[in-house]
Amino acid sequence: MLLKAPAEPIPIQEISIHKNITLFIKREDLIHPQISGNKYWKLFYNINTYLEKNPENPYIITFGGAFSNHIAAVSATGNLSGIPTLGIIRGEELESKWRDNPTLLLAKRNGMNLKFVTREEYRHKEILTEFLHKEFPDALVIPEGGTNEEAVEGIKMMLNDQTKDFDYLCTAVGTGGTVAGIAKFCEEDQKVIGFKAVDDASLGNKILELTSRQNFNLIDSCFGGYGKIKDENIRFINDFKEKYGIPLEPVYTGKMMQKVFELIDEGYFPENSRILCFHTGGLQGIEGANLLLEKQNRNLII
Repeated sequence: MLLKAPAEPIPIQEISIHKNITLFIKREDLIHPQISGNKYWKLFYNINTYLEKNPENPYIITFGGAFSNHIAAVSATGNLSGIPTLGIIRGEELESKWRDNPTLLLAKRNGMNLKFVTREEYRHKEILTEFLHKEFPDALVIPEGGTNEEAVEGIKMMLNDQTKDFDYLCTAVGTGGTVAGIAKFCEEDQKVIGFKAVDDASLGNKILELTSRQNFNLIDSCFGGYGKIKDENIRFINDFKEKYGIPLEPVYTGKMMQKVFELIDEGYFPENSRILCFHTGGLQGIEGANLLLEKQNRNLII
């Protein structure tokens, strides 16, 4: 199954904030029920270019953590395409617990094989990748988060005539592929802001390796660390859904939107700015987050 561009444009929804700013969100989360948001576009050229080569023994291998949106998306792609998939999962302790993890359970139901490795092994993914290429010479090996040159090319599909009218383009940042693609293909006069979900000082250089343009700025929106969920994050996400009817997940888009609202209140954006935020999906992660919150006797994400 080749991935296809949608027949209709992805909707752009206005967020009324009663300020001298206009704020919109592009609902990339709606692009596909199983391959969500930016993951669809990151996989677009990776999968299509691979399948067009007609590999003799097609196989897709990738990397991810316990609640990885990328793992969920790749497993769904493999299931829909009839191609076997393998997920290299960070944390060998998860091998006996995957049935209690909604993301890994979903991946298994999609037919993905899971190989659990230690965090030390996972840190040296380049060595693992070499072994995988030797063991599975026909396989497509996709990096963690799906970020590579093909992914950056796919992200350009998130931009169209409608997105040209905005002064600022905002996206959450994990591995850097999405913000690199937006920065590479946006209009000359547009400013790109990446909201960091992870405390990684090397992200700027990684993004520059994927795009020669320096038209982006990175802003911390970790709120305590990657995957950490504070009560203020839960309140914001639940209030946002109640007010605008848009669900947000707590690791990426939820934190980005919360930080955007804070920046607007602080006067970061000039008067009459037009801001477009990209909803990069990942809503499958809410279930796993709620399981952890429930164990902590905390409020859940609605």
